[in-house]
Amino acid sequence: MKFTQPAAFSATIKTDVLAVCVSADDPTGLPPELDQAFDGTLSKTLAEEHFTGRPGSVLAVRSLGRIPATWVLAVGVGNWSASEHRLAAGAASNFARDKGAKTLAFATPASGIPGERDGALLRSVVEGTIAGNYRWDRYKGIDERKPPLATVKLMGLHRHRQALKVAVAHGQAQSLARDLVNASAEDIYPESLADEARKLASRQLKVRVWDEKKILSRQMGGIHAVGKGSSRPPRFVHMTYTPSGTPQARLAIIGKGVTFDAGGLSIKPSSGMQTMRCDMGGAATVLGVMSALDEIAPNVQVEGIFGAAENMLGGSAYKLGDVLTMYNGKTVEIHNTDAEGRLLLADCLSYASELGVDACIDLATLTGAAVVALGSHYTALFTKDDEFADTWKKRAEEAGEGIWRLPLEELYKDKLKADWGTLKNVGGREAGSITAALFLSEFVDGPTWAHLDIAGPAFLDSPEQYLVKGGTGAMVRTVLRWLEEY
Repeated sequence: MKFTQPAAFSATIKTDVLAVCVSADDPTGLPPELDQAFDGTLSKTLAEEHFTGRPGSVLAVRSLGRIPATWVLAVGVGNWSASEHRLAAGAASNFARDKGAKTLAFATPASGIPGERDGALLRSVVEGTIAGNYRWDRYKGIDERKPPLATVKLMGLHRHRQALKVAVAHGQAQSLARDLVNASAEDIYPESLADEARKLASRQLKVRVWDEKKILSRQMGGIHAVGKGSSRPPRFVHMTYTPSGTPQARLAIIGKGVTFDAGGLSIKPSSGMQTMRCDMGGAATVLGVMSALDEIAPNVQVEGIFGAAENMLGGSAYKLGDVLTMYNGKTVEIHNTDAEGRLLLADCLSYASELGVDACIDLATLTGAAVVALGSHYTALFTKDDEFADTWKKRAEEAGEGIWRLPLEELYKDKLKADWGTLKNVGGREAGSITAALFLSEFVDGPTWAHLDIAGPAFLDSPEQYLVKGGTGAMVRTVLRWLEEY
């Protein structure tokens, strides 16, 4: 997808779709040149259809030869914020992809809008355009596929080369994460997910992969146990990005990489397994983020870490009542083999703590309880550090992603007391997402830490806003902003 920036708005621009931003304050306020080309009928149509200008809302009209564009699309931008422009751009490119368009012109009278001069508005529009145009059609027949937009013409936005470069990198990183989540578990399994990490290796990004023998020898009891029931053995992946200058900090991002989750011996029902290829959404986010670092060049050293395993049934599968010895030496008594993601993360968090990082986060499709509490739009945030929590709220708001802090209540740690080990791997039905986070906290030693439960937003069962059904690349844009602004 190529982005260009014509000098100014023109109703005679050659494009398949001409998208024009309309505000909630003036929902019939179109550029006079455009309305005149339709003899005033375009603004009249908006009024008759009660178009509100709500962010991301659209109303499409065929031009019927009045202008070179095939379609004119009114897109709502609410009160002109950068996030509202992201919704508008996503909706416009979503419409264009559905119509099989090759070119989209996106017009906004950006003069005087906050964030326009510093590139924040441009970044939002580009990110929304790429995300809205995304489709997963690898397994479709050739005649069923509609190609992505070839060219997007941005009218009215200030030229900002760095902002455009960074926004494209963010969009492509999110798309990579979505591709990995959407791919079949026959294509993405522990070894092939490790191969995706190897593909990212560069002069500044080094990749190390441990096989099952190394995992066992290094006493990563969680990763080994979860993966040993599958014919496809587990992998541990450690990627390191080193900036060209002196790094201002050393940060770790850790992902859950369960490439398929059958639940193990605590087997899921068939309906619960249908989309369980998405259970590596945290690792996909890590890979998406790491793929963008060479391009955006943050001045921090970044450790990208994930454990990858299939949680399957078999003669060698780990069992209820097993007591696992984890990387940091703590023992975990298994009460549910379907609470497997925290076992992978525990080993990874202990490993990251040994690296001496200043701060670390983990991302995981960890609990159904987070989905029940917050739905599909919000990531559940857990941290003991108020300042760190505020940072994540701000970065998520800038990225247009939902995040909500839940309590990391020490009182609930009693639910994790075990009879035979240090901890149980589940704390019961109540406060399930909180006890999962408390479990993980037992494996963090030193760095400032936050747990992000992306179980709700990582995979959509139906379209939401400008995102189609399937993987979303949840938190890729937010994490990248955190690394840039650290």
